[in-house]
Amino acid sequence: MKTSLYFVLLLATMMVSLKQASAQPSTYMRIAKIEVDSTQLNEYIKALKAQMESALKNEKGVLSYSALQDKNAPWKITIVETYASVAAYEVHIQTAHFKKYKEAVDGMVTALELTDVVPIAMESKLKH
Repeated sequence: MKTSLYFVLLLATMMVSLKQASAQPSTYMRIAKIEVDSTQLNEYIKALKAQMESALKNEKGVLSYSALQDKNAPWKITIVETYASVAAYEVHIQTAHFKKYKEAVDGMVTALELTDVVPIAMESKLKH
């Protein structure tokens, strides 16, 4: 039950992106599953939020981010990212704010799994 609820919540956060993604068939979506050293979790979250805010403010090709924390294992973070295109993602990872984030969290991240995804169906009444 907890796992299915987690995925329902994950999909709900992605729904905001679908409206933009459906209008732009070349959008690129990725899920990052991250495990963080629990003793450095607060510092990690601070660095993540700063990077996300900078990317959304300064990069036209970054369409949305949703960062989720596992309720029962708070050191497990899932990030749903939507970009205008693969090229926009490639530009993103070369930005100063992304490189600053990567440097700041070096040593905090204990595991990282990146998965490219394609939305099948997403609906929402949520406004974010």
